[in-house]
Amino acid sequence: MLPIYGVLFAVAAAFAILTARALIVALGGGQNGLALARDAYPSRTMGATGEGALSLDRIDAAAFRDAAAVITGPGMSDAKRAFDFLFCFLLLIILAPLLLATAIAIRLDSKGPIIYRQKRVGYQGRVFYVLKFRSMKVDAESKGPQYAALHDDRATRVGRVLRKFRIDELPQAINVLRGEMSLVGPRPERPEFVHILEREIPHYHRRHLVKPGITGWAQVKYEYAASVDGARNKLRYDLYYIRHFSPLLDLLILLMTVRVALFGLGSR
Repeated sequence: MLPIYGVLFAVAAAFAILTARALIVALGGGQNGLALARDAYPSRTMGATGEGALSLDRIDAAAFRDAAAVITGPGMSDAKRAFDFLFCFLLLIILAPLLLATAIAIRLDSKGPIIYRQKRVGYQGRVFYVLKFRSMKVDAESKGPQYAALHDDRATRVGRVLRKFRIDELPQAINVLRGEMSLVGPRPERPEFVHILEREIPHYHRRHLVKPGITGWAQVKYEYAASVDGARNKLRYDLYYIRHFSPLLDLLILLMTVRVALFGLGSR
C-alpha cells in the first residue's frame, strides 16, 4: 500500500512542478499572471526571503482590511469553506490506510499518545487546539515551550520521517472539518510565542485577519522559523498571501505543497 502512495505522490509532484507555471500564466493572464508564476518558485536558498514577500515597512492597513474582507466575506468564505470541507473529507477517506499505518508506527516506536493536541492562535486571535500526529518525545517541552527546528533532536525516529514529509499535519484535516482552520492560510502559532512576536514584529497581528491553514504561502517558500527573525520573514509571505489572495493562488499553494511534502522542503 505504501509504495502505491509513493507512486501517486511522485506523479502528483511531477504534475505540480511541470504545470504550475503554465496554469498561473494561462488563468492569471497578463502581467499579474506572469508575476505570480515568478513568485511561485522558492528562492535559490530555502530560508532566504525572495519574490512573493512584502516589505513590513510599507504596509497599507486599509488595503489589508479590504483584502481580508474579500477572503472572509460571505461569498468567498462560503466557497472556500465548501472546498475545504469536501477536500479534507475525501482526503481522510483516501489516506485512511496511511493514517492507520502511521498510528501503528507511532505506538510501536515510543511511549505516549498517538495524536497530540496543542493550543494555537487562529482567526481573530481565538485559541483552539490543533491536532497532529505526535512526532516528538513525551518530555520534549519539559523546560517549557520551544520553537521546532529543522533537525530537532527532540523528534522520535518515526517523528523525523513524519515531519520531513508533513504526514504529522494530516490530522489537521479534522480541524478544517470543524471550521477552525482552512486548507490554505497562515500557519497558526502558539499563544506563548504570539505574545512575544506581536510585541517584537510590526503588523504581526494582521495574519489573524483570516483563518489559519494546514499549508500556506510561507510554508512552500520558506524554511523553519526558529527565531523572531525567522518569524518576521515568514510574516512577509503571510501578508503577501492575504494581500494577493485569489482562488488561483490557493490552487498554486496546494500544488506546491505536494512538491514540498514529497521532497521534504519548506517549513511549518
